[in-house]
Amino acid sequence: MIGFGQNPTVPTCSRAGCSADASWNVNWRNPKIHAADRVKVWLACDEHRDYLYDFLDARSFPVTITPVGVVVESLADAPVEGTE
Repeated sequence: MIGFGQNPTVPTCSRAGCSADASWNVNWRNPKIHAADRVKVWLACDEHRDYLYDFLDARSFPVTITPVGVVVESLADAPVEGTE
């Protein structure tokens, strides 16, 4: 059985190999394939929150972090360097 013995109401971190409880949503989208209203979510524990954010930010994906349970409806494109 998948998930046997686990509590399905406690979200776990999306970082590979981590089974810690998640406290954060890392909300993101790939602007090459997703419209602004298509927000994907990775869950993160305190230890991996910045790691997951940095991974997406390094690819210039729009990304924002919210507490677990807070829904983000859309993400605008990330600003291009030098245009701010």
